[in-house]
Amino acid sequence: MISLRPTLETVVRLVVALAVTSTVLTILAQTSSPVPSPSVAGSPTPGNSPSPAPSVVPKVVAVEGNLELDDLIRVEVEHLNEWALKNDATKIVPYLNGLAIHGNFPAEIHASQNHLHFHLQSTSENRKVWIDLLGAPESTRKAVAFSVGLDNQSPFDSVFDQQHPLWLTIISPVYGVVALVVVLVTFIILIWLAMKTNLIRDGGTCPVPGKLRPYNLGRVQMAFWFFLIYTSYVTIWLITDALDTVTASLLALMGISAGTALSDALIDSGKLNADSTELLNLTAEKQSLDQSIPELQAQINTVNAKLTLVPDDITNRDSLNKQVQDSRTRLAQVNQEIQNLTRSVDVGVSKGFLRDVLSDGGGYSFHRYQIFAWTIVLGIIFVSSVYNDLTMPEFSATLLGLMGISSGTYIGFKFPETK
Repeated sequence: MISLRPTLETVVRLVVALAVTSTVLTILAQTSSPVPSPSVAGSPTPGNSPSPAPSVVPKVVAVEGNLELDDLIRVEVEHLNEWALKNDATKIVPYLNGLAIHGNFPAEIHASQNHLHFHLQSTSENRKVWIDLLGAPESTRKAVAFSVGLDNQSPFDSVFDQQHPLWLTIISPVYGVVALVVVLVTFIILIWLAMKTNLIRDGGTCPVPGKLRPYNLGRVQMAFWFFLIYTSYVTIWLITDALDTVTASLLALMGISAGTALSDALIDSGKLNADSTELLNLTAEKQSLDQSIPELQAQINTVNAKLTLVPDDITNRDSLNKQVQDSRTRLAQVNQEIQNLTRSVDVGVSKGFLRDVLSDGGGYSFHRYQIFAWTIVLGIIFVSSVYNDLTMPEFSATLLGLMGISSGTYIGFKFPETK
């Protein structure tokens, strides 16, 4: 009979050995296989998805050249090369104070070197923007924020912001000085000629030696518009480089002014010629009477010296006496007419600018004041338009008609005036 004791001990030992082996294997398995850390459902782990590449942001970092209309500048843009790989660099435009210069695309593009070249130009597409930037200037330069970017989109970042602006040249110093000298010389010559000659005065020779003829309202108005348009034209050209700036309404206004001055001159010339001719005739007649009266008186004395007067002598003496009396009467009339004409000519001496242009032979007149006032008002409107909008104004047909009526009224009242 086989004993069971050793067999049970063997089984127990086998079971214990298997349990120990199982535990050791479990521990080794846990040590060699790391347990994944808990994560939020749906969120990828860093090891499972790559991080996105950072986006390229262009930035203006430098500008070379003079920031001025009709000039060339070089703009350095950081990361332009990378940006241009996915975008159209030919559609980039400058931005000044956040305003896009529409249509002013690069003249040259050097994307590999991260810079662009622009020729700043004023066109019909961006003229309003340039007027906003250059209009109502307070000095020859203006501080502006500068950048570039795609047209009608946001501009790139830039180091030239409102705190670190660039200087935009409004008027070139060299051309500005030359133009100022030319305008000032023209103005000084105009004032000197106006004060010392008959440039804007009534025509003819002044009857009083050392004096000048009165200022002529029509000629003063024509000189006023000439100098205003002349100065404005030079100013607009200096700032915008535009040449075709004289409008059709200005031509009409200058025509009204020139027509007024021409009609005024024709009327004054006719009056002056008539008065001068009459004065010459009366002066010649006076000289003739001054010579004939003594001769007649001498003949009368000769007749009276005779001891015996025959009837023919008495008849001759009476005839001579009548001739002397008639001559003296006529001489008195001629002297009075000469005095009246001389007094009328004396009115043709200047009494000061305002009194000359606002008064006629009867004193200050409203029709003269009316045309003078409207000229000043339109002049103020003109200067305001040029200063703020850098353009010469377009006067409406109604306003030009009003100016024409004022000029026509002045000419109509000019006929009966006594200068």
